[in-house]
Amino acid sequence: MRVVSYGAEQRVYLPALWAGWLTQTFVHWAYPPEQVQRLLPDGLVVDTFDGAAWVSLTPFVMADVRPPGLPLALPSFPETNLRTYVRDRNGRDGLWFLSIEVSSPVMLAARAVGVPYHVGRLEVARRGDTVVYTGARHSGGPSYEVAVRPGEPVRPGARDVWLTSRWRAFTRRLGALWETPVEHAPWPVREARLDTVEETLTRAAGLPPPTTAPLVHYSDGLHKVRLGISHPVRPARGRGAGDGPPDAPRPRPHGTHEGGAR
Repeated sequence: MRVVSYGAEQRVYLPALWAGWLTQTFVHWAYPPEQVQRLLPDGLVVDTFDGAAWVSLTPFVMADVRPPGLPLALPSFPETNLRTYVRDRNGRDGLWFLSIEVSSPVMLAARAVGVPYHVGRLEVARRGDTVVYTGARHSGGPSYEVAVRPGEPVRPGARDVWLTSRWRAFTRRLGALWETPVEHAPWPVREARLDTVEETLTRAAGLPPPTTAPLVHYSDGLHKVRLGISHPVRPARGRGAGDGPPDAPRPRPHGTHEGGAR
C-alpha cells in the first residue's frame, strides 16, 4: 500500500513564492496507466489508485501572490492546471503538470525550471450557487468550460486525500528532473455537482478524450501556501539510472489499494 500524506511532508523555510489557492475545483478522470505513462519523462512512473491512473483538471484563483522581497502582493488571477500523479525513483509521490493555463504573464518566469505555462484568457465567475470557469489560450487551440455547484463539507476518504494532497511537483529542464516542494494546510473539501465540463486540454496534452464519469471535489481554498525553491531531484541510492522507484509498475502498473475511498 502506498499512502499519501494528508498533511505537508516537509517544511518550506525559504519560500520562492507565497500564494493563496482559492475557489478551487478538482475534476478527476480515471485513465489506463499506460496511456499516462507514455507522457512522462524518464525518472517518473505513473502512480495509481485501484489500478487506474488519474488526470485532474483543476481551475482556481491565485491570490496574494508575493515573491520574496516584494512588499505588495500581485493582483489575483485565474489559473488552471491539467495534472497527473506520479512517483520518482525514490518512491516519493508528487504531481506532473501536463499543462498550466494562466492569465498573468508574470508566471511565465517559472518556465525556467520547466513549468508548462500557457498564457490565455481565463475567467472565474459566480452565477447564483454555481461557479463557472472558462479559459482559452491566446494562440488558439485548447480551451475549457467548467460549471460546478459546491455542496457541504465532507470528511476526506482515502481516494480524496490521494487526489488532492500532494507535496511536490516535478518538472524537467536541461536534461534533469526538478522538484518544487510545497507546504500548506490540508485541503478543506466539499461535495460538488458538476453541471458542465467541456475541454480540449486533455487532447492537446496527448491523451484521448475521457471516457469515464468524472469525480469532482470543490474547495473554498487555502490562504497560506508556501512554494519552495526548485532543485534537481537527487539520484536514488543504490539504483541504476533506468530504474523506477521501489515496486514501480514495470512493465505494467499495479494498482494502489487503499481502503475507505468514497
